[in-house]
Amino acid sequence: MSLPTQVRLIDVGPRDGLQNEKQPVPAAVKIELVQRLQAAGLREIEVTSYVSPKWVPQMADNHQVMGGIARQPGVRYSVLTPNLKGFEAALADRPHEIVVFGAASEAFSQKNINCSVAESIERFAPVVAAARAAGIAVRGAMSCIVGCPYEGDIAPEKVRQLAGLMKGIGVERVDVADTIGVGTPRKVQRAIEATLAHYDIDHVSGHFHDTYGQALANTLAALELGVWNFQSSVAGLGGCPYARGATGNVASEDLVFMLHGMDIATGIDLDRLIDAGQFISQHLGRPPNSRVATAVLNKRAG
Repeated sequence: MSLPTQVRLIDVGPRDGLQNEKQPVPAAVKIELVQRLQAAGLREIEVTSYVSPKWVPQMADNHQVMGGIARQPGVRYSVLTPNLKGFEAALADRPHEIVVFGAASEAFSQKNINCSVAESIERFAPVVAAARAAGIAVRGAMSCIVGCPYEGDIAPEKVRQLAGLMKGIGVERVDVADTIGVGTPRKVQRAIEATLAHYDIDHVSGHFHDTYGQALANTLAALELGVWNFQSSVAGLGGCPYARGATGNVASEDLVFMLHGMDIATGIDLDRLIDAGQFISQHLGRPPNSRVATAVLNKRAG
């Protein structure tokens, strides 16, 4: 079976990873984390979001963080913008890409953003149009593509419909996200195949949570279909505030270790990535949620 020879990773730790942390993380620490990630070779980083501080207080320092990064040529900095107000706030900070989000589950959409899936797309349409007019790329995060904490299993047809709605409003690429980590390889492949009805393989990325320890297996299943874009979170940071029990994204360190072991290039220095994960983990007062990082750090300690 022919697998991709290279993979592009988006590290979502600074945004998707930290947004669920209850303790405030200073802007200086977030900036340093981004600096360390790009020094490790990451060329796409999801930095922050422009949402109401009432709902996500951890991201209230978005302007400070975006303004404090020493930007490197060739690195794409993305931000989440849930509405036009958020996009207009983000515009001053010059992101390369904005992220809008929709769920394949009606119940999850209602719980998360208090509207139906169709209504969420209507809300995002002017945001996408404004971004495209400003020359800013648009990515769509499709959540709950195989399972929902409220609905249970999600049929591939719902994923296909959501991908079509995203395509219809001008979203350029999409994330196939197993938000609560209940996916298994064949289910994930069906969700990706449904997405490919509207997007080519170069514009589809895998975003897998590791709640049931399936994230790496699901990554391999996506690779087998030709997917070569993936999202992960340094030190396994993250979760989902609207999905109880969902653990973090697959750890970037674990994913890079696996890919390098398969002779798939990432352009990432694993040792420096582990150092970045250790940096943020030490600040949070806990070890990194990465088996690879734990093993390497233990070996270093002798």
